[in-house]
Amino acid sequence: MTTRVCVGAVAGSFGVRGEVRLKCFTAEPEAIAAYGPLQSEDGARSFEVTLTRPVKGGYAARLSGVTSKEAADALRGTRLYVDRAGLPEPDEEEFYHADLIGLAVHDTGGALLGHVKAVQNHGASDLLELRLPDGSQTVLLPFTKAIVPTIDLAAGRLVADPPEGLFPQADG
Repeated sequence: MTTRVCVGAVAGSFGVRGEVRLKCFTAEPEAIAAYGPLQSEDGARSFEVTLTRPVKGGYAARLSGVTSKEAADALRGTRLYVDRAGLPEPDEEEFYHADLIGLAVHDTGGALLGHVKAVQNHGASDLLELRLPDGSQTVLLPFTKAIVPTIDLAAGRLVADPPEGLFPQADG
């Protein structure tokens, strides 16, 4: 398991007084401000977050030390992280995306289908982006209990029963 988890990203400036547009990757978006200081990916910068109001696609927020539009613009694309210890433990059927990335995915017969490259959500439900064993392609696998019945974080693997045709090489 990772020691830090990405909980948000700066989408750009908001207004002219140093506020940023913040995309939240937390289950409850407004909770992002309660996790304590958030750090840049390299850990070089740390920010206290104060949410000011909801805006389309996230929240307008003040980050400590950011006082101008130019400083806010310079942070565009900055991913914000928190120490894993500062986050609540997920419920039994919940998982942090960071814990799934890198896991091996096997079919119900034990054959390796690939490794989780990313977890995506385009509005309907979560999708696991799997890098196939040859490394040349990726496949999107619906992340549902019916399709991914077994998640064993301790063993570093998932067991999937993918829809027919999703993995043509495995359907033979």
